[in-house]
Amino acid sequence: MVVMFLLGTMNALAQEKKYSVYAVGFYNLENLFDTLHDEGHNDYEYLPDGRNKWTGMKYRNKLKNMSRVLAEMGTDVLPGVGAAAIGVSEVENAGCLKDLCEMEPLKKRNFQYVLLEGPDRRGVDCGLLYNPALFKLDNVKLVPYIYDKPEDARRATRGFLVCSGTMAGEHVTIIVNHLPSRGATSYYRELGGKQIRVVKDSLLKDDPNVKLFIMGDMNDDPADPSMSVALGAKRKMKDVDKDGLFNPFWDIHASGTGTLMYDGKWNLFDQIILSHSLLDQKGKKDYSTLKYWKAQIFRRDYLFQQEGRYKGNTLRTHAGGVWLNGYSDHLPTLVYLVKEQK
Repeated sequence: MVVMFLLGTMNALAQEKKYSVYAVGFYNLENLFDTLHDEGHNDYEYLPDGRNKWTGMKYRNKLKNMSRVLAEMGTDVLPGVGAAAIGVSEVENAGCLKDLCEMEPLKKRNFQYVLLEGPDRRGVDCGLLYNPALFKLDNVKLVPYIYDKPEDARRATRGFLVCSGTMAGEHVTIIVNHLPSRGATSYYRELGGKQIRVVKDSLLKDDPNVKLFIMGDMNDDPADPSMSVALGAKRKMKDVDKDGLFNPFWDIHASGTGTLMYDGKWNLFDQIILSHSLLDQKGKKDYSTLKYWKAQIFRRDYLFQQEGRYKGNTLRTHAGGVWLNGYSDHLPTLVYLVKEQK
């Protein structure tokens, strides 16, 4: 089920026409770990006797908090419906997503999940949550992140989760990413951007009309080289060629806001980047196929610290070794798509 809008609701798209709206989002869940050790992974701080004293009670509260946010994403435009698909990062395993989807806000909508285990040393991976009534998942693969320096050969990090399916009767592919952290130099995120670009080119070669979403915690802002040069995502829609990409969060970040705060300054690492096939570049308002409408940083008062030294910062699960029973150090992001009802 989707919401249909008439003239005036969406800036006079076209007289007396009806439109379906779909929301696609991304959220870094900030260390969604269960309480059990995964062999071969450095998850010890998220065990009952680990540094964070990660108990079943804390895990259940984390699931409750995450499910609340995920269920509310998209409801500003689609009340009672929410997002069709949400990419997620920093998840320990598929079991965590299974537990998450069994929480009532998501269970009520029959949310499903997919996660393929990668080689990350901490064991965190990317996944996709989706409402099968709005997005039908056809296939999924994990493309590895490849280091190109011999000295990095023994390192391992998150790959690129490529999820293909059908939304609004059209071929849609979502690439979920979590690029190397800022503990590494820009080179490694630029290398990631180049590799995502190769995946994108391969997908467009197979189907030039595929509606492509590249999303994730990029650990860089939209104007940084990994996004603007290596991946090649453009700030302005008019500058995107037929094989190119548009980053609607570039202007949003330039306005002074973002998805995570560091040292009193907003970064916008959590981006959703769109292929040319999703764009109405010439302003013809032809929504006979699925097209981009607008982007949003999802905000609720409960996602922020309300008092004290860090008032206005995101309310995290832990800070300074103290359990805050919060949410994440990142805010979620969304894009909304429109298609005319026939």
